[in-house]
Amino acid sequence: MKKIFLCLMILFALTINGVSLAAPININQATAQEIADNLKGIGIKKAQAIVQYREKIGGFQSQKQLLNVKGIGASTLEKNQDNILLQ
Repeated sequence: MKKIFLCLMILFALTINGVSLAAPININQATAQEIADNLKGIGIKKAQAIVQYREKIGGFQSQKQLLNVKGIGASTLEKNQDNILLQ
């Protein structure tokens, strides 16, 4: 019981301190708002650019294709690679 309580307290503390525990998102289906809300360093303008590029190419085949979107660099991709799905 103590372990469960401790785990819950840690999760609560991380949430309060702004650490995101969001589940990965499907970059090929997410809306611009979902992308902006769930990926670090990506605001609504960059998220809209991601959606526009996705529509232009017919969907992302790899995470590295995000580097072709203006404003998305290697560090942004690296910060988010565990939160991006390509289904």
